[in-house]
Amino acid sequence: MQSKAARRPRRTMLVQDLVRTSLAVANASGRLDKIGLLAALLRRLAPDEVDIAIALLSGGLRQGRIGLGPATIWAAKPPRSAETATLSLADIDETFERIAGTVGAGSTGARQQLLYGLLQRATTSEQDFLMRVLVGELRQGALAGILLEAVAKASNIRSATIRRAAMTAGALAPVARAALVHGEAGLSSFSVRIFHPVQPMLAQSADNLDAAFDALGAELALEWKLDGARIQVHKAADEVRVFTRNLRDVTAAVPEVVDRCRTLSVGEAIFDGEVIALRADGAPHPFQTTMQRFGRRLDVDRLMVELPLTPFLFDVRYAAGDS
Repeated sequence: MQSKAARRPRRTMLVQDLVRTSLAVANASGRLDKIGLLAALLRRLAPDEVDIAIALLSGGLRQGRIGLGPATIWAAKPPRSAETATLSLADIDETFERIAGTVGAGSTGARQQLLYGLLQRATTSEQDFLMRVLVGELRQGALAGILLEAVAKASNIRSATIRRAAMTAGALAPVARAALVHGEAGLSSFSVRIFHPVQPMLAQSADNLDAAFDALGAELALEWKLDGARIQVHKAADEVRVFTRNLRDVTAAVPEVVDRCRTLSVGEAIFDGEVIALRADGAPHPFQTTMQRFGRRLDVDRLMVELPLTPFLFDVRYAAGDS
């Protein structure tokens, strides 16, 4: 028997609906209020709209970067806006897909024209929302943890289950879609797999030291924190791949890390850790110096000699078939 979620009729959500919810979330003071507002919106989405909405509510686009800088984006804003809200989530996603796929000579101008045409069809509030998403300035209080809790509430699935699935999937959007459309049974396909990066486990903040100590209990230990670049190492026999905190594959940029990890006496595993560029005396370079090893244009052979990286692996996420 199909679940209620699986039988949901197809709907078409207007961008204005999402904008109103975003504004309401920004103005809500309580965490539970924010979660409730977002969950109510998520329940109204059609399956094909989930990925789009999750990306926008997270302050980004499903397509990621679309090849337009902030100056070009602001220059594309038309002098007038539409009086009536008619744009759907599917409308804007189709346009952003076209923009992202526009390449070659004159592509910047063509992308700008596509964006201008889209914004002409948007109301003032929709324009403001989309512009802030595009330049990375959407501040609405819908932090990743709150959005994840909203997915859990909307799908009636425990937040711990959603969180674990999102961690193994490397993103919330596909998990949200599976949960909202198929229920908890839809999450069975999300599992830890070698060479598929998983989201990193991050430290949690506290209001003060007393609150942190109360949360941790009597048994705790403290250690110095050296600021390095977070890495995730996947190893299967002699094949090793290295990913960043943002799940970007940087294997080619860190050959000495790959060589070191090949010597580990385990056949198949995923490790969590950091790399730090150390001076000859073993003292760490500043964080910014370490990050030079991950630039867009690299002279890897030279940098490997000048700024060799040392891996510090502190957790095993997966080993020999066990997560």
